[in-house]
Amino acid sequence: MRPLASAAAAAALLVVLVGCSAPGGDMTNPPTSGRPSFQTTGPIPSTGTPVTLSDAQLAAIEADLATRGVTAEFTVDSAVAVTWPDGSWGCPEPGKAYTQALVPGVHAKVSADGKGYDYRFGNGPTPRLCDKR
Repeated sequence: MRPLASAAAAAALLVVLVGCSAPGGDMTNPPTSGRPSFQTTGPIPSTGTPVTLSDAQLAAIEADLATRGVTAEFTVDSAVAVTWPDGSWGCPEPGKAYTQALVPGVHAKVSADGKGYDYRFGNGPTPRLCDKR
């Protein structure tokens, strides 16, 4: 009776596996549902809206520059409102993990002593210098 039970179990498993398989056809072009597909491309475009940096943001940039030995007065070349695609604020560091959520913020470019600095802000006044080399 044991071989019959094994054969029945194997037949049942075969029916389940065949029933769960996808029908034949080209799976490279699945049907569309009328809504756009999920995209994982770079930063969401900035709003293009120029913003004025707050006193706290300016003070934070000045403090960060001082830690880098820059004591000259800096000028704000541009500051625009952006929505970063994740917690890296558009400047990920290798080996680090970031929250996967949209983060409203500011992209500010400043210059001092003839050198440019690329600062990123999230929700608060603390910047991150994006030093892509």
